[in-house]
Parts: sequence; C-alpha cells; structure tokens
Amino acid sequence: MKRISLFIITNIAVLLVLSVSASILTRALGIEEIPGGLNLQSLIVFAAVLGFGGSFISLAMSKWMAKRATGATVIEQPRNSTEQWLFETVRRQAKQAGIGMPEVAVYDAPDINAFATGMSRDSALVAVSTGLLHGMDKSEAEAVLGHEITHVANGDMVTLALIQGVLNTFVIVLSRVVGYFVDRVLLKNERGTGVGFFVSSLVAQIVLGVFASMIVMWFSRQREFRADSGGARLAGREKMIAALERLKSAHEPVQLPDQMAAFGIAGRRDGGWKRLFMSHPPLDERIAALKQAR
Repeated sequence: MKRISLFIITNIAVLLVLSVSASILTRALGIEEIPGGLNLQSLIVFAAVLGFGGSFISLAMSKWMAKRATGATVIEQPRNSTEQWLFETVRRQAKQAGIGMPEVAVYDAPDINAFATGMSRDSALVAVSTGLLHGMDKSEAEAVLGHEITHVANGDMVTLALIQGVLNTFVIVLSRVVGYFVDRVLLKNERGTGVGFFVSSLVAQIVLGVFASMIVMWFSRQREFRADSGGARLAGREKMIAALERLKSAHEPVQLPDQMAAFGIAGRRDGGWKRLFMSHPPLDERIAALKQAR
C-alpha cells in the first residue's frame, strides 16, 4: 500500500534536508556538531532531536503528501450510490473499531489499491482507487476497507514513526562516527571537522538509511498480517480471503513496473534479497495465514 512508501520517502527527504541544514547552520555559526571531538552524549542528543523530528514531521505531513501524490478527492458529500456506500461502510467500521471517523477519499488509478494514513487514530485518511471500486465487488471492497481501518485502529503510523525515529537516531550517530573516523584517522585532519567528515558522514547516512529501511519493511510485513486479521474481524474472514484472492488474480497476469510495485496493496512477489525491501508479505502467505487462523 501507498502509506508505507509515502512515509518512508517523505521521511528520508526530510531527514536529509534537516541533516544538511543542521550541518550548514552549525558551520556558519561556528558551532561543532561534535563538541571537542567525538562527544557521544552530545551526539546522541543531537541525533535524537534530528531523527525523531524528521520522523514526526513526515507523519504530520502524511495526509497532505498522500492527497498530493495520488490526487485523491475527499468525499465531503456523497455524489452517487457508490460514494454513499463507501462513506457509510467506513463510518460503520470506524465505529466498530472505536476510532474517529476518517476522511474518505477516492483517487483515479486503474490498479486495485487502497491506503490509510494520518497522525492519529481520530484524524486519519482512508482512500481507495477507482480501480478497486470497479474491480472488486462490495464484499471484497468491504474487507479491504476493514484492513485499512485496522491499520488506523492499531496506530500503525504512529508506531512506525517511533521505530523510524529510533532508526534515524542510530543512523545519524553511526554516520557521524564514520565521518569522524574518516576525517580524523584516515585524512589526519586535526582542525575541527573538515570536508572529509561532511562527505563521508552524508554517504554513510544514505547507506545506513537503506539498511534501516529493511527493518521498517520487516515491521511493515508483520503489521500487514495483523491488518488482515482485523479486516477479517470487521468484514468476515471469507470476505478478506476473497479480497486477497481477487488481488492475486488481478496482479498475476502482468508484472507491475518497479516504480509502482511498492505502492500496490498486494505488494511485490519478488523473492531472495528483494524480499528485504518488500512492504507486504506475498499474497499466498497472507491467504494461508487467514485460512489457518482460528
């Protein structure tokens, strides 16, 4: 689904902007990011403020980014029977799940897709593609909506922000340690932090950020199983299984292009090392998990 990819892309962009801006600002003001050399206590505080700041700015921007990225139109007043059904189904499931009524939106896309995002359980956005509305019957679409409502009810976006904040902190700390080692040990620079520190720490931050993304993706895959279970509770297990089977049949005839694969509700079917970057478990595993659930 789009929520994870949009969040991670926004988070990386914000984190890089904050990191570069902080480095430029501290240099302009004559303040060292690592006072007196490698002061880990100061570095960890600096990294935590920057890391969690980037993560929660991304979370705060998530609804706006999602609407901008997809061109989603929020349903203020249902204009037809399909929008009326969609609006009322989300309202009913939100009440069942004990959360505030999310914004409900539709965006124009041929693929079967849906996503939920937002900063809190009571201020979320649930959006579906026109392809989903045309390609699924109401019982299957109801299960997909239940899956998305469960993501909101479980607080997955907030939990993701916390995990991303912790990982950002580690990435910033370790990248600065690498930069310090390159600048002081390899380049023998003894006059504060030089260009070697700036360049090597930025490169290390990008590389370590990739590994951090693997951890986020692992977390995302686990949450998908929980969201499937929640969708089964809200709409019925057979409906949830039928929805996943529909997704499977819809995605099997053609391989999605790389730039779209991470956005699909069904995720990719890659194996091997590519699985590390999958935001969703394979559909067969999700279907099997639902069938085995008691």
